[in-house]
Amino acid sequence: MNNTGFQISRLIKLALPVLIAQVTQTMMGFIDTVMAGRVSAVDMAAVAVGTSLWLPAILFVQGLLMSFTPVFSQHHGANNQQIIPSLIFQAGYIAIIGGIGVMLFLASSTYLLDFMHLEPKLHALTVGYIDAILWGAPAFVLYQVLRGCSEGISYTMPTMVIGFIGLAVNIPANYVFIYGGFGIPAMGGAGCGVATALVFWAMLAAMIIYMLVDKTFKELAPFKQFFRPHLASMWSMTKLGMPIAMALFFEVSLFAVIALFLAPLGANVVASHQIALNFSSIIFMLPLSIGIAVSIRIGYYLGRGQPEISALVAKVGLGLSLTLAIFTAILTVTFKHQIALLYNDNPEVVALAGSLMMLAAFYQISDSIQVVAAGALRGYKDTRSAFYITLFSYWVIGMTTGYILGYTNLIVEPMGAHGFWIGLIAGLTSAAILFAIRLKYIQKKGFEFQQIGESN
Repeated sequence: MNNTGFQISRLIKLALPVLIAQVTQTMMGFIDTVMAGRVSAVDMAAVAVGTSLWLPAILFVQGLLMSFTPVFSQHHGANNQQIIPSLIFQAGYIAIIGGIGVMLFLASSTYLLDFMHLEPKLHALTVGYIDAILWGAPAFVLYQVLRGCSEGISYTMPTMVIGFIGLAVNIPANYVFIYGGFGIPAMGGAGCGVATALVFWAMLAAMIIYMLVDKTFKELAPFKQFFRPHLASMWSMTKLGMPIAMALFFEVSLFAVIALFLAPLGANVVASHQIALNFSSIIFMLPLSIGIAVSIRIGYYLGRGQPEISALVAKVGLGLSLTLAIFTAILTVTFKHQIALLYNDNPEVVALAGSLMMLAAFYQISDSIQVVAAGALRGYKDTRSAFYITLFSYWVIGMTTGYILGYTNLIVEPMGAHGFWIGLIAGLTSAAILFAIRLKYIQKKGFEFQQIGESN
């Protein structure tokens, strides 16, 4: 277990199914956009506007639930299997409350849309999309709980399988509800909302069935007994997850604000920025998957009372992620124009996006370090630092630097999109350094296993 090669192979084995699952999830969003776009630009815009409201809300709850995975893994490592089913139920209650919150927010989002002064058709389609997708919120958050449990016991294969199931449901559901069929009228972009809600319920149902029939979950028996809400456990888990939720919110809102700042610079600038950002978000799945695997393994070894192996896992994860980032950065620089052409054939957009890809390469390196270091800290149940580091790095350093370089002449002539990308690199580099320092401090300080929940 102290062997570096063993830990690398273990991390890859855990991270690969998670990576494939993340890719399938991205594919679903891509398919939604393409299939809605085949109807009209307005339908595609409705999906985009609806997503901009739906995504931050649901990601906030997902961030809250992300911290529960290392809790499950620590109990798994400590061989406290009997406590895990109770914790699943407590996490489920938190998820339901969060899901209802998302539904209420989306149900009232009409007032936000009124402020946006959308054209009538776009407004109607967006409302239709939101009114449909909000019913998928409870299924999505409950699936995240069960996924966290499965990953917490170092079993990531269900995540991949369910991802494929979601994709398999998404395509025909989109076709029926967007274009009409089987007696169902064509709903256009609004149909994406119905299809996505169905996908979430299908994924939840599939995960429940998987956990009922797969022998890996036989000993755990997550649904054998009913557990009532245990407020102390729920409060402890909420306190643990809330900093992650806030950190994720700050991250999402940062990119939203940058897009708003770039809008006055013209459609070509915005398009170029989106190309570079979208490609970087795809590449980001590699270190994200490793970060999730690192979080699981650190929690597991801490539960076993082996902090020295947890420290090795963190070191190996950071090395693996950095190596992959350097490789993807070289590929990004080498094929920058070819990548841009996959998105758009406008020469001006391709040229600008190509130059932003150079910055995206540096962005990937910093991003890989910070996401794995943050994952390691989650494994140590140190979530509060993520809140402070993210707020300081992204908004104080990243946004300030980006705005100064992008819009003012305080240092150089206004650089537009390039200035904001340099700001993003500065913010991520700062986050990477601070997360690494905090990780070193936590490892030196030592870790004491603290039980959350009660044995029923």
